Amino acid sequence: MKSAFLPDRSVIKVAGEDARNFLNGLITTDVDRLKPGLGRFGALLTPQGKIIVDFLITEVPAGHGGGFLIDCPKALADTLATKLKFYKLRAKVTVENLDLGVLAAWGGQPAAQPDLAFTDPRNAELGTRILIPEDLKQKLSDLIGADLVDAADYEAHRIALGVPRGGLDFMYSDAFPHETNMDRLAGVDFDKGCYVGQEVVSRMQHRGTARTRSVKVLLDDASPEVGVSVMAGDKQVGTMGSSAQGKGIALVRIDRVADALDAGQPITAGGLALTLADPETVRIPLKQPTA
Repeated sequence: MKSAFLPDRSVIKVAGEDARNFLNGLITTDVDRLKPGLGRFGALLTPQGKIIVDFLITEVPAGHGGGFLIDCPKALADTLATKLKFYKLRAKVTVENLDLGVLAAWGGQPAAQPDLAFTDPRNAELGTRILIPEDLKQKLSDLIGADLVDAADYEAHRIALGVPRGGLDFMYSDAFPHETNMDRLAGVDFDKGCYVGQEVVSRMQHRGTARTRSVKVLLDDASPEVGVSVMAGDKQVGTMGSSAQGKGIALVRIDRVADALDAGQPITAGGLALTLADPETVRIPLKQPTA
């Protein structure tokens, strides 16, 4: 089993008697289904339905003061806290940045279950997230029976599983949840009540209008740089994201890539050949006729 402290992650706490209802009216995941030891994937969106910041969220045990902890990108922690405070109005809620980070552990079952730990809800193979101060990373790794490795090892594992990361595989405030596969990674609850941006997201879901998707790609040798154009022949069909150890993630127009595959056109990025790990991910299912 491996573990890595993720230096690009930060933790925000939302607490107070109105915290659950407050969050439930803002974010894409159903906070009513949260409990200590369980994590959910979600996002705060713009009113137009684009991702301001995505995150993992868990409930704090009563013994630790209750409330909710949000595991989010460090670069956007202040932005998220400011947005939450903007929306709080008269709600009895507190929002604070904590001096905590994230230890990710994968490749086995932890020998112990620490406090403030949960299984990554996006993909069980991503393992466990443990919210701790950085100076405890070795102690917690020893406790759970994991070898502490570099964060780059976790990045390679994430990429191999095809799980997109904001700022690399898509740009914040410029992507809809469907485009980053949040609907496939349990990041959007389509049965909950209203939240910011809900109308746009629901419309994309029910009409099947998502034409851009994050897809996993396979690389022959060198990795294209992040942000270079993905080409089908001489036409741009997307943008390259992160890559490691012969695997990568690209944000592509799935209809155009499907057409290119049908026509036998090569897919490239920065002049390097790309192969879709699963070509069926760019096939749009035919709508079933309604009775």
